[in-house]
Amino acid sequence: MQFRQAILVADRQTYQLVPGKPNSFETFFADFQCDVVSAQETKYSIFLHPKQDITLQRLEIQLDMPLSAAAHFFANGYQSWSESRWMPVDGHIPRLRRMARRHMGYYGDEMIAGIPHGPGLLHSWTYTLLQDAPETVIFLGSLNESTGFTLFLYDRRNSILTIRKDLEGLQLSHSFPALDFVVLKMGEQDAYDAYFQLLDIKPPAAPPAIGWTSWYRHFTHISEPVLMKNLDSFAAFYATLGHSEYQTVAHVAAEKPAAFFQIDDGWQTEVGDWLSVKPAFPGGMGRMAAQIREKGLMPGLWLAPFVASRKSDLFQKHPDWLLKDHKNKPLKVGWNPLWGGWYYALDFYHPGVQSYLAGVFHMVCEKWGYELLKLDFLFAVCLAPPPGKTRGQVMYEAMEFLRHLVGNKRILACGAPLGSCFGLVDYCRIGGDIHLRWEHRLLAFLRHRERVSTIASLRSTLHRWSLNGRAFHNDPDVFILRNDHQHLNAVQQQTVLVINVLLGNLLFTSDDVGEYSSEQIAEFSEALALRGSHVQAVSELENDLYRIDFEYHGQAYAAYCNLNKKGRNIVPNGGQAMLLAAYETIILSQ
Repeated sequence: MQFRQAILVADRQTYQLVPGKPNSFETFFADFQCDVVSAQETKYSIFLHPKQDITLQRLEIQLDMPLSAAAHFFANGYQSWSESRWMPVDGHIPRLRRMARRHMGYYGDEMIAGIPHGPGLLHSWTYTLLQDAPETVIFLGSLNESTGFTLFLYDRRNSILTIRKDLEGLQLSHSFPALDFVVLKMGEQDAYDAYFQLLDIKPPAAPPAIGWTSWYRHFTHISEPVLMKNLDSFAAFYATLGHSEYQTVAHVAAEKPAAFFQIDDGWQTEVGDWLSVKPAFPGGMGRMAAQIREKGLMPGLWLAPFVASRKSDLFQKHPDWLLKDHKNKPLKVGWNPLWGGWYYALDFYHPGVQSYLAGVFHMVCEKWGYELLKLDFLFAVCLAPPPGKTRGQVMYEAMEFLRHLVGNKRILACGAPLGSCFGLVDYCRIGGDIHLRWEHRLLAFLRHRERVSTIASLRSTLHRWSLNGRAFHNDPDVFILRNDHQHLNAVQQQTVLVINVLLGNLLFTSDDVGEYSSEQIAEFSEALALRGSHVQAVSELENDLYRIDFEYHGQAYAAYCNLNKKGRNIVPNGGQAMLLAAYETIILSQ
């Protein structure tokens, strides 16, 4: 790996920057440093000092990075829902089909210009890893996402790795820490440890937890009676977790996990009108929270603070609060039939928006008493940054604002660029929504990387697992064990459960657990006993066939997970080959 060049495009003029040299031009000065800390660590930084107002179009550093055909590149998706995985360097990241871009294009990076696509053209947001040797990776990570998103692009044909700051259109009149990243060469888990130490992000203080959420069974069709029925069932189920008959024979959990009961979308009259509760909750949301606490559970509530539906009072009465497109019309950021069609983003910097959200969170946290806030569709806030801000700046400042409003309550972030959440949220979704089937065939055909899909969600969980306990607690989305109102078979259900328990620290379901059979209770209890296992490695043995190496009570185990619709052969520890059935997961001692 060698430095190739650094390019800054400002006011449509292109400038070459040289590390460690004076980079003084008529309109700006650039302090460009390359600091070789050790044989394993190199830092790059570019600090811009404008001499007059300038507008930036592009800033990037290119490194020569020849890799063998067997090498792999980690492609971290744009936000929580974006499918993320290790990819062969000759692979490609498919674009959303044109017919879907109008309705789904804003969810990911489809609308961000300048991202090349095709075989051997890969990209990753905030951080990436490249592996061309068994025991060592090259890890590259942004050290400052608060100034803008960092994009890593690999061009296999030309063996060039480009590190680009997303700042197109940024109007700059002051000194600006434009680009700051580190290159690490070491073992994969050592690299993650070193990276988060450099970021000075401590492990999350919130506890790992289990819980119930209303979404994946009832969706928006919720009411006080529906929730009370499930509250009674889940509270009774939670109370049994300490009983010996529901614990594994080999090991008894050291302590009962913390538990949330989270009310998802559907309690509000319209998306955006967070102080207006549906008549289906005659006692109000404060009474719901009190009843949850009375059952020994922590109450949680869903909100999407930066979006509003067209039918909302907020949209109708405060059009000046909305982000605008290039035609000065309210910016459509997605289409949801459950919300009546199009929904729109709020202008976070409008004083009215900030004042309104401050009142909402005061009511939810202090008056109603909710202790977990699931904050969803967060990506929308940064889609149209003002001239003096980058997308990443807006996202980071919005997350800081939410952290301030929530205080010491817990945040579960969802639909958010992950780098903006590092150290600011307690729990974070690290994959898309699971589906009530293994795959959503239409959305897969449309090549929607943020789609609702069980297999896509599991892939992200398996490839983003290293963030768990470092950046936040990973939320891999729910498991499903029920028999009704879903289409996963028992083998698929067990695979989802085991992967979620091993690789996440938030274990939610939407099942009516009061209807579980004794076999379902035993399956859940045996999986729950694996909480706290020390995961050492996750390997993709072949496409969608994984091995999870972990240690449990001093004993080494390997979980083999087949996400394919056909059986796959595995050879545990060089022994005899055995067939792993379609969708099957088995755990073997080592």
